[in-house]
Amino acid sequence: MPQTLHVVATTLLLQRTTGSLTYNAAMDNLELPLAEEREVFTVASLNREARQLIENNFGVIWVEGEISNLARPSSGHLYWSLKDDSAQVRCAMFRQANRSLAFSPENGQQVLARGRVSLYEARGEFQLILDYIEQVGEGLLRRRFEELKRKLAAEGLFAAERKKPLPTLPQRIGVITSPSGAAVRDVVTVLRRRFPAVAVLIYPTAVQGERAAAEIARTLELADRRGDCDLLILTRGGGSLEDLWSFNEEVVARALDALVTPVISGVGHEVDFTIADFVADVRAPTPSGAAELAVPEQSAWLSTLGIFVRRLSRAAAQQLASVRRLLDGLAQRLDRSHPGIQLRESNQRLDDLELRLRLSWQRRLGERRSQLAQLMAVLRGATPRRQLAGMQERYRWSGRALERAIIQLVGHRQVRLELAARALQTVSPLATLERGYSIVVSQSNGRGHRCARCQYRRPPRTWRAKRHGQRIPDKQRRTDEIITALLKAIGAQDKAGVGEKARCTRQSAAAGPRILSRDLT
Repeated sequence: MPQTLHVVATTLLLQRTTGSLTYNAAMDNLELPLAEEREVFTVASLNREARQLIENNFGVIWVEGEISNLARPSSGHLYWSLKDDSAQVRCAMFRQANRSLAFSPENGQQVLARGRVSLYEARGEFQLILDYIEQVGEGLLRRRFEELKRKLAAEGLFAAERKKPLPTLPQRIGVITSPSGAAVRDVVTVLRRRFPAVAVLIYPTAVQGERAAAEIARTLELADRRGDCDLLILTRGGGSLEDLWSFNEEVVARALDALVTPVISGVGHEVDFTIADFVADVRAPTPSGAAELAVPEQSAWLSTLGIFVRRLSRAAAQQLASVRRLLDGLAQRLDRSHPGIQLRESNQRLDDLELRLRLSWQRRLGERRSQLAQLMAVLRGATPRRQLAGMQERYRWSGRALERAIIQLVGHRQVRLELAARALQTVSPLATLERGYSIVVSQSNGRGHRCARCQYRRPPRTWRAKRHGQRIPDKQRRTDEIITALLKAIGAQDKAGVGEKARCTRQSAAAGPRILSRDLT
């Protein structure tokens, strides 16, 4: 678009300089953008975007080339160019990665480098950030190692489920290694130091060379087939990757996987890893480490054994004491079960029972006698003769008491009667009648009449004495009843000696008053 605009502007300028300005149909449809939106990068942002784009699209790569322009600044980082016949690329290896190098890089060395593609933003230089390099001879072996490792891992030979546990205390250990190497001496020395009671059987084999891998595989199969050992140690000393390559062969890995006996791999140093280490049941960093993993520490076992011995001694002593107590109990039971002892005990028990029986009968006889005596006493106290005598005595006493009471009662009544008779005689109207007085009562209307002497009028049923005008209440009927009762009581007692004769004469007239008179003789 900018180029088209430039061409059209040039044409217009040429036509204007010639003095003639013409328009055509194409110019009517021409659109001229006056202001276009642009995304402008700075150099820093461009380098940053380029670095991110490169790093996101490239992963970890391997590059082979020759080292040139090697620089070693004081920071410890390494910088060089990696080149071949037609090109070169800048490389940087920082101090943290330098520490794991197995050799010192130099100009002119052919190396195999592993790293990531990046961009140095300050200069806009394309470079590689490396974390591992090795010489070209080892690079081929390293690629073969990685390929075999991925293959066996995919088949599951490295899985933890396939690992077999090691015996706690093996009876015999088989060591598969070179009989002349330092590794076998290290293993035997450590085994004798840690647990000398464990037997060691050495299976000699080649550990380096073209035929070493097949020989190692056959030795492993032989040791497993014989079954003389309950633990195997596959070991050798340290060396380069080429020296340890026999333990990276597939035939050795297959042989290790097919073993029934547990195996410890102790190949090389701590930084060395082989395929055998991944397939074996346990990996040890060194041959000495493999021996330490194979057997426990003797002192710890002796201490534990001492504890077990003491416990066993205590348990045995307790068991012996228990058995001894049981034997003593059985002996005592046997002694008690002897016929002579049983007869003596039976005779003694019989005598004891006889004595207890005699004492019991005597005690019961005494109790019965005491009860009989009590019953006899009760019987003697309850005899009819005694009861009759007592009743007669009580009768006589009661008769005398009754006689005294009757006499006392009669005397008391007689005194009261005499007192009552005197009191009655004092207030009785008979005495008044004996002195010549009379009582006059109207029979028709019950009204009182006047006395012939005193001429006083009184209410009915009352009378006045003729002499001195004395007033006496009208108690005639009640007085008659009292006198009759007294005469009956006196007649019944017959002690007073008084005869009484009463006579009452009542005269009535049709118009005249009623006259009552009583004579006492």
